[in-house]
Amino acid sequence: MEGQIGSLPDGSPWDLAAERRGDRDWIEDQWHSPDSRVVLMYDGQVAVDSDDRPLWMSSGRLPDDVLAWAFLGIDAHGCARFVASAAPATALNVDDWLPLRSLPSELAAELFSAVSLMNWHANHTHCPRCGAATSIHEAGWQRVCPEDNSRHFPRVDPAVIMLIHDGFDRVLLGRHKRWPVGWFSTLAGFVEPGETLADAVVREVAEEVGLQVVETTYLGSQSWPFPNSLMVGFHARAEYAAPQPDGDEIEEAHWLTREELASSSAAGTIKLPPALSISRWLIQQWYGEELPGEWART
Repeated sequence: MEGQIGSLPDGSPWDLAAERRGDRDWIEDQWHSPDSRVVLMYDGQVAVDSDDRPLWMSSGRLPDDVLAWAFLGIDAHGCARFVASAAPATALNVDDWLPLRSLPSELAAELFSAVSLMNWHANHTHCPRCGAATSIHEAGWQRVCPEDNSRHFPRVDPAVIMLIHDGFDRVLLGRHKRWPVGWFSTLAGFVEPGETLADAVVREVAEEVGLQVVETTYLGSQSWPFPNSLMVGFHARAEYAAPQPDGDEIEEAHWLTREELASSSAAGTIKLPPALSISRWLIQQWYGEELPGEWART
């Protein structure tokens, strides 16, 4: 987006080399190459080194009980990158694990596809048509049923995430009922069958805070592998009125001017989303300058 403020974490910096996924001989050669690297994951967490950075290792160091794996692409040095999912017994032998959200945003973004793929493999081990156990194909980007030959692909759930403003100097932020007091963010929700993205923005805002959206503007998108979402970001102008939180998802919602947002965030009474999230980026575009790091929740 022209004139954007700050960068949006945008996923893998590597060449995905998707055309190579079906070449089994090439994939096997890369897997066993001493130059290739694999990162190990377990239960949504990443194996890290003593500096809390992802621990990239050769395939020869991996245990035999890997549950799933996938080819992630080719890095800037021409080396293949893979991800593998550890069995529980193996996980006990790894010294340090960190949730993806605990990594620096640039390192976490590199592993969005890795986490999403491992989540998918963990939750889609059997054919939804006949119940037979499926096997990994296309270098971890497909699963195939041996009984009916059906092919299954990684799941991606589209969701809209929107910063609501009044067209002047007020923005609306909400607090989910499961969040601690003081945590605020933009609104978001999944796209329903038959909806356009703009339709979903209008519906979600009406459902969650009772406001009428009159204009939507697409700003950007972000993979969000918790467990497998694609967040499609908007700014949406709504008619100014008192918000009516639904109580089911949103417990609090408030209009804030830029000055009020700054003073509340500086005082710590409002904590904004972390740098990894598109939500913070959407707020930043409206605010007009980089948001201080200390305004973010951890």
